[in-house]
Amino acid sequence: MIGCRGKREVNRVDSIEKLYQQMEQLSADSPEKVNRMVDTLLPSVTDSMMYYRLLFLKVRNCFLSFKLDSADYFMDRISFFCDRHQGSQEIDRLYALVYNARGNIFVRTSQVDSACYCYLKSFDYANRGGKREVLPDICLNLADVYVKQGRYDLGSLWYNRSLTIADSLNMPDEQRFPAYYGLAQVNMELRDFSACDYYYDLAYKYYDKMHPFEKHIYLNNRGNSYYYRQDYMTALKYFRRSLTVVNQYPDMTFERNLTMINLGEVFLLLNNTDSASYYLQKCRGFFDSIHHSTALYCIDTQLMELALKQGNVALARERLKKAVKYDEVEPNMIHVRNRYLQRYYEKVGDYKHAYHYLKENHRIDDSIRNERVKMRAAEIELKYTQDSTLMKKEISIREKENQVLQLHQLMYGIVGGCFLLIAVVSAVILYRKRQRDREQWRMQNAMTSLRLENVRNRISPHFIFNVLNREMNLHKGDKESQNLIGLTKLIRRNLELTDCLAVSLADELDFVDTYVKLERQSLGSEFEYRLDLAEQLDLQEMKVPSMLLQIPVENAIKHGLRLKEGKRLLLIQVHKLENNQVEIVICDNGGGYRKTSVSYGTGTGMKVITQTIQLLNMYNSRPILMKINNVLIGEEKEMGCEVRFVVPLDYSYQLKKNRKV
Repeated sequence: MIGCRGKREVNRVDSIEKLYQQMEQLSADSPEKVNRMVDTLLPSVTDSMMYYRLLFLKVRNCFLSFKLDSADYFMDRISFFCDRHQGSQEIDRLYALVYNARGNIFVRTSQVDSACYCYLKSFDYANRGGKREVLPDICLNLADVYVKQGRYDLGSLWYNRSLTIADSLNMPDEQRFPAYYGLAQVNMELRDFSACDYYYDLAYKYYDKMHPFEKHIYLNNRGNSYYYRQDYMTALKYFRRSLTVVNQYPDMTFERNLTMINLGEVFLLLNNTDSASYYLQKCRGFFDSIHHSTALYCIDTQLMELALKQGNVALARERLKKAVKYDEVEPNMIHVRNRYLQRYYEKVGDYKHAYHYLKENHRIDDSIRNERVKMRAAEIELKYTQDSTLMKKEISIREKENQVLQLHQLMYGIVGGCFLLIAVVSAVILYRKRQRDREQWRMQNAMTSLRLENVRNRISPHFIFNVLNREMNLHKGDKESQNLIGLTKLIRRNLELTDCLAVSLADELDFVDTYVKLERQSLGSEFEYRLDLAEQLDLQEMKVPSMLLQIPVENAIKHGLRLKEGKRLLLIQVHKLENNQVEIVICDNGGGYRKTSVSYGTGTGMKVITQTIQLLNMYNSRPILMKINNVLIGEEKEMGCEVRFVVPLDYSYQLKKNRKV
C-alpha cells in the first residue's frame, strides 16, 4: 500500500510539472487565463518549491497585465520564503527569478539604477543555482538598462554576452532574436543605421516565432530607428503595425500607451496636429497613474511642441511651466526636449536660452560620439576575448576530431577484421559442410550398394532353389504349403525393406519370425527360438532402422547355429530402459564371433547396419548405440555372440539440413 501511494505521489508531481511548463508557455499570450489556472491549482499543491514556483508564475502574469502592485505582493511572499530556506540551489534559482522580475518592474517605473542592481543579483544567483538557461534573458535585461542609461558600451557588451552564453548552451537561432534587436537599438542610439538595419533584419527572420510583447518591442524600436533618420512615414508604418499587434491583447496596456506616444510624436512631426493631440491626450492619463517619468517627460515635451505647431505660444509657455523635472531621463528624451525648447525660445525671441539648448544638444551629441568610441573599443576587446576563446575551442575541437578519427580508424580496422574473420569462418564452414555432404553421399551410396549386395547374398538363387526343391519333394498339405507362402512373403518383404530407412519394430520382428520359420527345418529339432518382449512397449509406434534385427539373426543362423552340433538357441530380447530408451539384444550359442571361423562371411550385412546408424546419428542429439560381444549363454554356459542395440524412443529418421549441435 505504501509503494502504491508513493507511485501516485510521483505521478502527481510529474503531472503538475508538465502543467507548469504548459502554463509558462501560455502566460506570454494569455496571462489572465494562466492566473486563473494557477489560482485553481495552488490549494492542492503540497510541495513548497512547486507552490512558490506557481506563485512566481502569478508574478510574471501580473507584470504582463501591468498589475505591478500585485506583482510586488507576490514577490515579497516568495522572497520571505527564500530568506527562510537559504543555502540550496533550488532557492538560488528562485532568487534569480525574483530579482529578474523586480528588475523588470523597476524598468517599468523608470528606476533604472535599481533595475540594474536587481539584474546583476539575478545573474549571480542564476550562476550559483545552475540555472544557466535563464542567463541569456538576464543579460538582455541588463543590456536594455545600460542602453536606457546611455551606457552603450556596456549595453553592447551584455547583448554580446547573451549571444555567447546562448552559444555555450547550444540554443537554437530562433531564441536569439532579442539580442539582435537589442544590438540594433544600440547602433540606432549611436546613429550607425547600416549596422542597425543589419541586426533588425537578422531579428525579423524570426518575427513569426515572437511572442506578442516581443513583436511590440521589435516594431516599436525599428520605428524609432526611422524616426531618428527623419524618415517619418516609414516610422509611422512600424508604429501602426505595433498598435495593431497590442490591440489584439487587452492585457498589453503599457505597450499600447507607449506606442501611442510614438504615434503622437510622428504625427506631430508630420504636422498632423489633430492626430498628434488625440494620441498624446489619450495616453497621458495612464502614465500619470503609474508615475512613469520617462514617458511623462516625453509627453510634456510633445505637448509643448504641439502648442507651438498650433501657433499658441502662451499655451506652450504654460505647459513649460507645469512640466515636472525628473531625475532619471534617457539622453534621447533630453535631446528631443532641448530641440523643442530651442525652437520655443527662438519663437519668443529669447536667443540666449535658444543658444544654451543648442549648445546642450551639441554636448549630448559629443557624449554620444564618445560613447560610440567607447563601445567600439569594448567591442574590439570583446571580439579579441571571443576570438581567443574560439581559438582555444577550435584547437580543442581539432584535438577531439583527431581522437575521433583515430577511434574511427580503429573501429574500421576492428570491423574490417571482423568481416575478414566472418569470411574465413564462413569459408571454413562451407568447406566443412561440403565435405560432410560428400561424406553423406558417399555413405548413402555405399549403404545402398551394400544393401543391394546383402540382398543378393542373403536371398541367393541357390537358397531359393534348395527351399523350393525341398518343398516340391514333400507331400502337399496345409502345413507344408505354409513354407511356400512364408518364402513368398519373405522375398516380397525383403524387397520392400530394401528401400526403407526405418520400419516399425513390429514389422522387423515379423520379418525375422518369417525368416526363422523358413530356416527352422534346416536347423533340426534341437533348435530353440525365444522372443522376450516388454509388455509396456508399443511395437507399432517404435521405429528402428530396417534390417536392424534381421541381419544379426541371419548371421547367427548362417555363421553360428547351422554348423553347431547339439542344442541350438536363438534369443531376442526387447526391454524398455530409463531415459526413454529401448534395449534390443540378439544372442545365440553358436560358438561366438571368430574371424578365423570357417563360416566367417564377407561382413556386408553388418557394414550396412553400421553405416546406416552412423548416418542417422549425425542428425540426432542422442545416438543409437551398438555393441557386439562374445558371451556365455544358456544353462550349459556355452559360448555365443551377442549383438546389443540401445535405441532412443524419440529418435529421428529424417535426414534434415540442420545437424545436431
